[in-house]
Amino acid sequence: MIFSEDEVERYARHLVLSEVGGPGQQALKRARVLIVGVGGVGTPAALYLAAAGVGTLGLIDDDVVGLSNLQRQIAFSTAEVGRPKVAAAADRLTGLNPHVVVETHAERLTEDNAARRVGAYDVVLDGTDDFQTRLWVNAACVATGRPLVSGALGRWSGQVGVFTGRPCYRCLVPEIPPDAETCARVGVVGALAGVIGAMATLETIKLIAGAGDPLSGRLLLYDGLAGAARTVRVAADPTCPVCGG
Repeated sequence: MIFSEDEVERYARHLVLSEVGGPGQQALKRARVLIVGVGGVGTPAALYLAAAGVGTLGLIDDDVVGLSNLQRQIAFSTAEVGRPKVAAAADRLTGLNPHVVVETHAERLTEDNAARRVGAYDVVLDGTDDFQTRLWVNAACVATGRPLVSGALGRWSGQVGVFTGRPCYRCLVPEIPPDAETCARVGVVGALAGVIGAMATLETIKLIAGAGDPLSGRLLLYDGLAGAARTVRVAADPTCPVCGG
């Protein structure tokens, strides 16, 4: 795979980075990444993945840009309120990096379409704030053998995990919490979305480029109020209905 002169200049800081270099940048260009949820986590992740030179980005979301999104969803502008998120984000991403192909899916990810959508990509980055959708994404990733990078946030804290088989996300969340918090219900500080979105992007780049030690089977917990982070290991559940047995 040959880079154009523009790409060599664009990715110069990656090309001289020993853990990425030419082979890693070529892997990024070949990669197909699906972003589920073009929101607080998904928009900064999409921007950084496009900037990094991921060859194809898939965006799946059925929502439109709302005024309350602009406090944290940095891919959108005030003029785009009311526009489908995937369309607005696609324009922003191709404006940032015309070498990236953006595939838009203006629909909600469901149990019926999850495996088809997930199976068309190499890596999935899930930034949704709905537990049911997360469980459908996880099941599809396990069924198709796709690595899952999961990012979530609320109030002042967030988490990022990588799941590549066993344990899976269902081992971490065996049942949907009865009183699950959402950003709309409890609030979220806008800059936290950038922190978690960037962390999820970093893990995705590591997976694709074969760099460092991805958070496979681990969960990074970030406390924005305390300015502290810790990593915990996720135990595989032998009775997990998705990856157990």
